[in-house]
Amino acid sequence: MPTKSLTPERQNTRVELIMLAAASLGCVTVLTATIASGRRLLEGGGFPGGTWLLAGLVAVAGMGTVYLLFRTLTVMRRQAARSREEARRLRRALAASEALIKAEPQALLHWEQGKGFSVVTHTLTGVPGFPANTIELIRFGFWLDQKSHTALKSALDGLLAEGRAFNLILKTLAGGHVEADGRAAGGRAVLRFKDVAGYKRDLSVILDQHMRLARDVRASRALLSALPHPAWLRDQTGRLTWVNAAYIKAVDAESEAEVVDGQIELLETRQRKAVARVLKMGDTFKERMPLVVGSERKSHEVTVLPLGDATAGAAIDVADVESVKGELDRQVAAYDKTLDRVATAVAIFNTDRKLTFFNAAYQKLWELDTDWLQSGPTDGMVLDRLREFGRLPEVVNYREWKTKVLRCYTDETEQEDWWHLPDGRRLHVMAAQRPDGGVTYLYEDETERLELESNFKQHIDVQTETLNALKEGVAVFATDGRLSLFNSAFASIWRLSPQQLSEHPHIDAFVRVAKVLFDEPAKWSEIVHIVTSFDARDPVEGQMLRPDNSVIDYAAAPLPDGGTLLTFVDVTDSKRYERALIERNEALETADKLKNQFIGHISYELRTPLTNIIGFSELLANPIFGDLTSRQKDYLDDIAFSSKTLLQIIDDILDLATIDAGGLELKLETVDARALIDRAIGAVRERAARARLTLDIAIADDATTFMADPERTRQVLSNLLSNAVGFSKPEGVIHISCWREAGAMVFSVEDQGVGIPKEQQRRIFNRFESMSQGGKHRGAGLGLSIVKSLVDLHGGDMVLDSEPGRGTKVTVRFPERGLEQEQDGSPATPTTPRVAEG
Repeated sequence: MPTKSLTPERQNTRVELIMLAAASLGCVTVLTATIASGRRLLEGGGFPGGTWLLAGLVAVAGMGTVYLLFRTLTVMRRQAARSREEARRLRRALAASEALIKAEPQALLHWEQGKGFSVVTHTLTGVPGFPANTIELIRFGFWLDQKSHTALKSALDGLLAEGRAFNLILKTLAGGHVEADGRAAGGRAVLRFKDVAGYKRDLSVILDQHMRLARDVRASRALLSALPHPAWLRDQTGRLTWVNAAYIKAVDAESEAEVVDGQIELLETRQRKAVARVLKMGDTFKERMPLVVGSERKSHEVTVLPLGDATAGAAIDVADVESVKGELDRQVAAYDKTLDRVATAVAIFNTDRKLTFFNAAYQKLWELDTDWLQSGPTDGMVLDRLREFGRLPEVVNYREWKTKVLRCYTDETEQEDWWHLPDGRRLHVMAAQRPDGGVTYLYEDETERLELESNFKQHIDVQTETLNALKEGVAVFATDGRLSLFNSAFASIWRLSPQQLSEHPHIDAFVRVAKVLFDEPAKWSEIVHIVTSFDARDPVEGQMLRPDNSVIDYAAAPLPDGGTLLTFVDVTDSKRYERALIERNEALETADKLKNQFIGHISYELRTPLTNIIGFSELLANPIFGDLTSRQKDYLDDIAFSSKTLLQIIDDILDLATIDAGGLELKLETVDARALIDRAIGAVRERAARARLTLDIAIADDATTFMADPERTRQVLSNLLSNAVGFSKPEGVIHISCWREAGAMVFSVEDQGVGIPKEQQRRIFNRFESMSQGGKHRGAGLGLSIVKSLVDLHGGDMVLDSEPGRGTKVTVRFPERGLEQEQDGSPATPTTPRVAEG
């Protein structure tokens, strides 16, 4: 019969019973022995059983000790077993709790006192903008929008400091929503993030929409409040519910509350009724009507539109709009006038493809009837008319070509094309779509330019041949330092064969060969530096005295493409004549000085009789000496005019002589530019009136005052105006301009006279040079010379820009703060008049 296995607890119980029985048996034995020993003792016998008694006691004590030890071990084993069972139960409960926590999509964090945060679980996914890893999760500011981040931070501060629980709906930067729930549990702060679902999701969306709408409403109210025009809102009964600041000001009220409470109306009763009739039909009311704003009655554009049960209205002062429209019309007219003056043919078509503008160059280019163009033909009609006259390019399929041209109305990109006309002209045609849907055409006649390019290429070839015929040695080194161009004179001067140079040697190789004829390292180093340097390169020039007594002038200049031009000229023969020329020049300077002294002396001698003549002519013209006939008056006027003219010439000669002698000192003081121009004009106003000339004055606002000699600057402007009057054609215009620029006061005098030929412009500033071709004015040739001298004395400069048949423009610049002079009265830095390049 099989035996049942005993559990450890039952085995322990059996062992305890056996040991208890053994201990009981021992106790009985000891007790029996003790009783027997006692009886013998009472009977008077000895105590021989004492040894056995002691042994029994020891055995009992041992058995008791063993029992107690075994009992203690048993209790400990039972407690350990119970602890293991409790641990297994707790692990099962923990696993179940973790499974339950992870079963729900969430992110769970907790904080302990004195410790950092700990992430319990992170299974929340699918929320836009919610971080996927635990490191980024705690950095709330990186994935929450500003408002949600601020709210969460404040709630966490309250949870950690006071244990206040919270529940928030947060929004991520990507637009997702999460629910944040914070609680205090077991001395910990717990934060849980969950996806917003169901009604909470709808609630969060509604809250976002509400906040957005509230923001839009506030922005709209703020915008309407900032409008400079009256605006208002009414409810379904027609009562005012809101007005802006402009409305309050228009009705002379103090506040919005006063207007709304008192229903202070801007519109009159009949006007409100007219608005109500239109709104009743569901339409927007828009009409111009007079309104009393403040104390003025002005025309306003009133617009009222229905907004569900409410209405919104605004009144715009159209006086300003009409003013702006007028200004716009004036600007358009000015632009049209400007376009009418340009050489490029311009045509503008509107969205209906009708011609709305064309300039004179367009009419001249196509030679079309002006009245027909002004009738507004369409773009296609213009092309058909030009084809009819044979002025369009000859094409095989005209209809296809025309469609391609008119494609610019639908294609927003700018179109360019070249038209080769039957008469040989070549036009560059550009078509650009305008913002209003129309098209602007530009027609550039490039015939002359293309011919010039062809001629230019021919000239390049000629110049190349000419370069080889020069006696001046020319060499061009490229950016890599190698020779790229040379002529035969260069090879001859340095005794190099064309074969050597055709190998394009480097500058270093050339210098090594050239040192045989001229060995001065400093100059060669300077030349090599300008050829090979990548830094700023300045032109250099110098002279080489070779051992064979030949003299070579050299120059090195950087080219725009990065290369370097070297020139070498054999000036050996020129040096022989230089000394003779210097001596002759010194003699001429001495003679010129004597001439100036003589002229100055004669001028002083002429002033006295000339002054007498002027005085006697004025005396004879006085009525107290009797009436004069008209002819006598004319004679006296001619005498006075001629005498004053001669006196002015003598004064100019004396001024020039004084300047040459260094004796003219400027009396610098503050000069008013406007007053200066008025004084200068006063001297020529009568002459200009006789010549039927118009004086156009343009003075900039910043052209106020500057430091100069008022009399000498007046003399400068008077001479310029006198020249302009003398060389202008009748009915012409003389432009006098003044402005401030780069620390200088600039004056410009421009006429529409005969102009000055290029060959005379360089010497027009010389003394006693007069140009009377094409004009009635004949002077002594001192006007521009004295102007140049006085401008130089002020430290200024002047520019002459003139073209025959188109007039002359002279521009002078005076330093704004004046210029200190040397002891001899000459300017510290003399200037040279410049001739503007055409």
